[in-house]
Amino acid sequence: MNDNDWLTGAFEQHRDHLRGVAYRLLGSMSDADDAVQDTWLRLTSADTSEVQNLGGWLTTVVARVSLNILRTRQRRREDPVGDVWPAPADQRGAEPGTSPEGAPEDEAVLADSVGLALIVVLDTLTPSERLAFVLHDLFAMPFTEVAAVLGRSTEATRQLASRARRRVRGAPSPDRAADLSRQREVVSAFLAASRGGDLSTLVGLLDTDVTLTADEFTVPGGKAMRLQGVPQVSKGALLASARSRQSQVALVDGNVGIVFAPAGRLQVVLTMTVSAARTITAIEVIADPERLRRLRLAVLPE
Repeated sequence: MNDNDWLTGAFEQHRDHLRGVAYRLLGSMSDADDAVQDTWLRLTSADTSEVQNLGGWLTTVVARVSLNILRTRQRRREDPVGDVWPAPADQRGAEPGTSPEGAPEDEAVLADSVGLALIVVLDTLTPSERLAFVLHDLFAMPFTEVAAVLGRSTEATRQLASRARRRVRGAPSPDRAADLSRQREVVSAFLAASRGGDLSTLVGLLDTDVTLTADEFTVPGGKAMRLQGVPQVSKGALLASARSRQSQVALVDGNVGIVFAPAGRLQVVLTMTVSAARTITAIEVIADPERLRRLRLAVLPE
């Protein structure tokens, strides 16, 4: 076995851990894959002959890469999509630093272990708070090592984690977590029915008095639109079925919605109001570039 084979094998042993760290830090599966890919590239170009704990070294690298992504994301709210949108599954190879094909359970396990509610709260933290909390509280990394990643003192890092911990403990409530789960279930079913042209399922998901509003950037004529009632709204959803095939379920400002971003360029966002009876009572279609830039988005694995 040559050195490259050994390095590849060693990296693969830590891949799942690195991906888990990156996902909890970033809340985006595609961003997490990018961070792992970057970590692999840094490993192949680094001199690790004196590294005694390769797992710890890799965790530190993926954390630093993730911190840079978080900081860039915070500075560039005007470009909320960028390359965070996942590539189609059939484009993901098994080369080092990319997601292995044939492991669909990975994303579901990560999403369930983190939880939508926690993703919502983590997204309200500063990059430094998020990193301090995730690395220490979720992965038991000593504060001295977390401080080295952040470039801060150990005491300052403890304070960051403490602030983050208070916010995480304060929200969301169990009711909020259940509400997010209900939203995700209904919105995912809506998107699947739209993709498949399944009118009967769409009708069953819509409240009798459902409304759909769309801004002037959505409609070719340049006029805002409002539809009301199941027949009109379900027909509109079927007409958009081609677009729905390139859409993703996502968190939109803390609630579950749908985003349309062909080739990674955000064009349309759907926000949805889901009732306790698991029906959609309102849909808003947003295509106004100014409004899109202000949205906080995190794509969810399906």
